[in-house]
Amino acid sequence: MEAAPKPFHARLVLGVATLFLSAFFLILPALSARAAVAIQEVKSDKGVTAWLVEDYTVPIVAVRFAFDGGSTQDPPGKEGLANLMTGLFDEGAGDLDSDAFQTSLDDAGAEMSFNETRDAVYGSMRMLAERKDKAFDLLRLAVQHPRFDKAPIDRIRAQIVAGIVSGERDPDTVAARKWAEAIYGGHPYSRSGQGTKESVASLTAEDLHALHKALFARGGLHVAVVGAIDAATLKRKLDEVFGDLPAEPALQAVPDAELKLGQRLEVNYDRPQTSLQLAWPGVPRDAPEFYAAALMNEILGGGTFTSRLFKEVRDKRGLAYSISSGLMNSEHSSSLVIGTATRSDRAAETLAVIRDVVKGMAGQGPTEEELAAAKAYTVGAYAINNLDSSASIASTLVELQIEGLGIDYMQRRAGYIDAVTLDEVKAVARKLLSVDPAVMVVGPPLPDGSKG
Repeated sequence: MEAAPKPFHARLVLGVATLFLSAFFLILPALSARAAVAIQEVKSDKGVTAWLVEDYTVPIVAVRFAFDGGSTQDPPGKEGLANLMTGLFDEGAGDLDSDAFQTSLDDAGAEMSFNETRDAVYGSMRMLAERKDKAFDLLRLAVQHPRFDKAPIDRIRAQIVAGIVSGERDPDTVAARKWAEAIYGGHPYSRSGQGTKESVASLTAEDLHALHKALFARGGLHVAVVGAIDAATLKRKLDEVFGDLPAEPALQAVPDAELKLGQRLEVNYDRPQTSLQLAWPGVPRDAPEFYAAALMNEILGGGTFTSRLFKEVRDKRGLAYSISSGLMNSEHSSSLVIGTATRSDRAAETLAVIRDVVKGMAGQGPTEEELAAAKAYTVGAYAINNLDSSASIASTLVELQIEGLGIDYMQRRAGYIDAVTLDEVKAVARKLLSVDPAVMVVGPPLPDGSKG
């Protein structure tokens, strides 16, 4: 599981917020209809590559990018370093201190934000096309010359520590930390991206500059741009923003994680609702059986009202308001996770029903009718889930780059899904779901001998 969300430091643009909102929604239909067939690859003179979707419906440009290496690159004892760093990129860069930088963002009609995951550091910017020169120059300063001044460091650090302290009193936050430690053992994925009170207190400006230098490089950079900008202009801007970065990052090697399944973790709290989480092996994104696993997951509990888990747990028995399953893919691990919450006095019953539904899928697999419906939904929902705004299109394009799926993936995707056979889905269900899962119960202790 990911660490708890970090503070979000995007700045709303004074005087243009209404324009941004109206532009945001006006751009959706045109982009969603043609993004899959209008992606250009733009390569700058210094070798920076971006995927571009041109659209001049409204004068907005959305930029999304990612650098390989996220919180897994935090040095031991310095957990939370990447998280702190991403909170500081709009807190001063180049010759501009925090106040001056944020005023310049407002003057440029731009929004900027950064965040980290386990495996990458992400950045985003939205800007008015007519002020793009100023906006891109500010992005250049943030990417290449962050200041990491003491006052902003102390302020953002205090916000993060306050979040950590608050999380120590939250059962679900405590459970997420214990779950990660139990599932991943000593792997970097077991560490909190926020860090600890002690580790965050130890972070210095020198630590931040060192991590920035190690991660921010042209190698391992993924960029997508959507909106009112042409390829020739973007080519120049790519070199301005990213062209002077080092050629390659200095990343510490991270091994693949070996999930510690077959265990039951109880995080006991006296409360009326119990949360349940179960984890089985997953399928790497580049594995041949990935699409079969994705369809199997959709049938099992992939978030639709027709899934087996939803029917058995909610519709038939009223045990939970919602229940879902999902394939969780990171760079170094894959899992299939089921999660729900139910009345504590019915938690054991709910857990038993989940195990029975999974057992049925592992033993018999889906029907032809279930598979056909899952294929239709999976193909049709892609645009709604991934192409519903300029920002989501840019984000989707960056993820396609990270996953190495190719610029024409959207055209090929339906074919991959349609090609999956019933036997392939049954085989992957049997392979994944026959394994004894890890189970976490957050709430009152379950009765002895309960099926978990």
